[in-house]
Amino acid sequence: MLETIAFIGLGNMGGPMAANLVKAGYPVRGFDLSETAKLAARESGITLCNTAAETLSGATIVITMLPAGHHVLSVWSELVRAVEQGTLMIDCSTIDVDSARKCHALANEAGCLSLDAPVSGGTAGASAATLTFMVGGEADALHRGRAILEAMGRRVVHCGSAGAGQAAKICNNMILGITMAGVCEAFVLGEKLGLSHQALFDVASTSSGQCWAISTNCPVPGPVPTSPANRDYKPGFAAALMLKDMRLSQEAAKSTGAATALGAHATELYELFDQLGHGGEDFSSIINTIRERSP
Repeated sequence: MLETIAFIGLGNMGGPMAANLVKAGYPVRGFDLSETAKLAARESGITLCNTAAETLSGATIVITMLPAGHHVLSVWSELVRAVEQGTLMIDCSTIDVDSARKCHALANEAGCLSLDAPVSGGTAGASAATLTFMVGGEADALHRGRAILEAMGRRVVHCGSAGAGQAAKICNNMILGITMAGVCEAFVLGEKLGLSHQALFDVASTSSGQCWAISTNCPVPGPVPTSPANRDYKPGFAAALMLKDMRLSQEAAKSTGAATALGAHATELYELFDQLGHGGEDFSSIINTIRERSP
């Protein structure tokens, strides 16, 4: 019999991830505040609970997927008072490194193993179980949890000790935010110069400009049929979430003294985009704001 999993946070990412655990044969007990999320979870075969603490009954693995560090700390502070010693606690949220390390400390004090394991791959990867997990924590905790993570994703990378998974995620998403802004600027410049979208894509996707922002999430409709640009920029990866991650990168840069001029500028662009009311769109739709600033 596979271990029972408590899964807290069944939203756009957590819901499909928990559903894939059910498909892999794991009994999953879940909790979320959203009625919509609860309905989808129930249809996926997840046993719904009335509180986060209630999910712990019979569970030996706990997974959280929540919006921000203070949410994770609040939930973990509650859970550690009720979990059995030896329980493995995994946080898959994207949060600041300091909060992640505090969660590890809470788990350690409760006699539990712990991992910070943020993901890359978006909602499509969550649904298809093709996520990449960036993992921080001790080797014995990862050994215990690897099969669980592999049921939800394609790749598991051990990045180091407590908080290292979050550090890797923050750095990776800063690269992505900068890259997408640059790709969007290039496509707008190409339009001004009379280049077709397809021509620029055919060159950039096969030469030195090649990157995920072009080959997978191309910000213009046509060249990549599965990109959000072909469905009115329905996310995908929402611009508000990209802004959250860019802000995390700048908080980390400030606390460590790292020079991230491009990261800071990209953060300003996403802040403007969000203020204009586009936070719910895919982050690649920032190309429209760049067009508006290029009369």
